[in-house]
Amino acid sequence: MNFKQSFILAIKSLWSSKMRSFLTMLGIIIGVASVIILVSVVEGMTNEIKDTFEGMGTNLITVTVRGRGSSRAVKPDDLINLAYENSDVLAGCSPSAQTSYTVKVDNNNIQTTVMGVSEDYMNIRNIELSEGRFIEYIDVEKKQKVCVVGTYLVKELYGGSSPIGNNLKIGNDVYKVVGVLEETADSAEASADDKVIVPYTSITRLSMVSTYYLSAVDEKNIEKAMAVLEQYLYKKFSNTNAYKVSSMDEMVDVLDEVTGKMTLMLVCIAGISLLVGGIGIMNIMLVSVTERTREIGIRKSLGAMQKDIMSQFVVEAATSSVTGGVIGIVLGAVLSFVAGKFLNMTIVPSISAVIIAFSVSALIGITFGYFPAKKAAKLNPIDALRYD
Repeated sequence: MNFKQSFILAIKSLWSSKMRSFLTMLGIIIGVASVIILVSVVEGMTNEIKDTFEGMGTNLITVTVRGRGSSRAVKPDDLINLAYENSDVLAGCSPSAQTSYTVKVDNNNIQTTVMGVSEDYMNIRNIELSEGRFIEYIDVEKKQKVCVVGTYLVKELYGGSSPIGNNLKIGNDVYKVVGVLEETADSAEASADDKVIVPYTSITRLSMVSTYYLSAVDEKNIEKAMAVLEQYLYKKFSNTNAYKVSSMDEMVDVLDEVTGKMTLMLVCIAGISLLVGGIGIMNIMLVSVTERTREIGIRKSLGAMQKDIMSQFVVEAATSSVTGGVIGIVLGAVLSFVAGKFLNMTIVPSISAVIIAFSVSALIGITFGYFPAKKAAKLNPIDALRYD
């Protein structure tokens, strides 16, 4: 008996007992769909986070200085000059001082984040403005009382109207609003839209500079730029615990590692359903062998070999498993799109998950179908014909 004949017999057998066949496939369907949905959702979340990182600047390098007392300290001008001297690998440097403070307009006041930065911060962090301008070199140099505000503050303090040219009070200091950040978080409280950006030189009495944002000239020079910074800071402090240099590229690598482990764990959990589905197929096939004992005896008496009987039942089990796999793929793809809509993310069914899930379902069908097929092939034809 060739494969075509075995396949036709398998289809007829499955079609004759539709409900039982469906229940047999159910474990495979759930397992395959689960693998596709889980992997697709994790990949979608990973891509969303990567897009966020890219929005911050793919060449971003962050330096955090803890220091070793006043005798060994880094001043903002030190790293700004270092970036200027190494312009072949570093494109800019912005010191950053950050604090939470109450800002006031007339009788309205809000607790918000106040950030002190330099003019390079806009390019380093890919900042976009909806109107006005950003902090400029002269603002930093002259310690000008100017600021750029987020859209949450525009909504809450200025009633949604343009604040350009108006005053904003931070503590006892009055700042002039010169720009408005582009909305990135629906103008929500405690989001990226809830902050005020000022020249770092104007708030050093409120918060000290301890973080520096730098940008490599391109992705190829990130490691070289980090090496320059590491060498300079180690020479300054002679202790790696006094500072930390990290890049967005490193964060993406860590993210890939974490999501990779998470995906593997979720696939293993979903794989349990495939295993249960395989056991279900084996049990149903054993029942099928018992029910068709007389048929097997007739076929053997007419000259069917053991390999013919085995191929018939293995193909039937594989057909059942593969059919369940195909249904599971369709179900998983549909539910992945539904999950994307529900989570407000772009989720595309993972091709690798589809291939793996389908391959495993076929392998399970063959593996778990082998034992019932072997039992059927070893039946004595005389005993089989006597079976009632």
